[in-house]
Amino acid sequence: MHVSRLVLLTTALSLGACTSALDRLSHVGAAPPQSEIANPAQTRPPVTMPTPTPVAVEQQPNSLWRPGARAFFKDQRASQLGDILTVTINIADTASLENSSARSRSNSEAVGAPSFLGYDIGKIMKVLPGKNAAASNDSLVDFSSSNSSTGKGTIERKETIAVRVAAVVTQVLPNGNLVVQGSQEVRVNSENRVLQVGGVVRPQDIRSTNEVPHDRLAEARISYGGRGQITDVQRPRWGQEVFDILFPF
Repeated sequence: MHVSRLVLLTTALSLGACTSALDRLSHVGAAPPQSEIANPAQTRPPVTMPTPTPVAVEQQPNSLWRPGARAFFKDQRASQLGDILTVTINIADTASLENSSARSRSNSEAVGAPSFLGYDIGKIMKVLPGKNAAASNDSLVDFSSSNSSTGKGTIERKETIAVRVAAVVTQVLPNGNLVVQGSQEVRVNSENRVLQVGGVVRPQDIRSTNEVPHDRLAEARISYGGRGQITDVQRPRWGQEVFDILFPF
């Protein structure tokens, strides 16, 4: 049963690898393709979050100011479905972790039998041929064991990202918060750099310049990567990935 499963898994991986190889061969000598412009509301399911009951806004016909407005004539910040705002991403994270552990244990057990079923074991040892006469009946069985383990791990990480990307309001939640999604693709020679950002933002956190920092996004999802020749060289071959997963040592 396990052999058949392994065969099916190997076959599926081989077919997937062949499809990937054929797709790569079809783009030999050409630049990596870019994604078509699509409606973010259709490509991603709507976001559902617990929200309080919406509070009705009292209208004041005789006032020149609208509730929540910053400008005298009109608030230029994104507030409705389809509006665009700029998300500024400034990430400078540094992490250093180091762990070490050591463990050792030793055991020793000895069992003797001076007599067994009324017979003196020492006399029996003398009767037996060979050098068994010198054997001691005080240590007929002797067990001993020892083990030790040592582990050490070190993690050094440093990330710096400073980019800006425009995002579209794809949903307005009942409490007024905005769900934003944005993507950006830049192709330089044969490398396509892809930046994606998404999350939930409060209208109060949007600046007067219609910008919002990334640390103001709830449920933020930020992805910065690429597709092309450089990314392909940095990634190990699929056979090596499968070997690393299946090989137990």
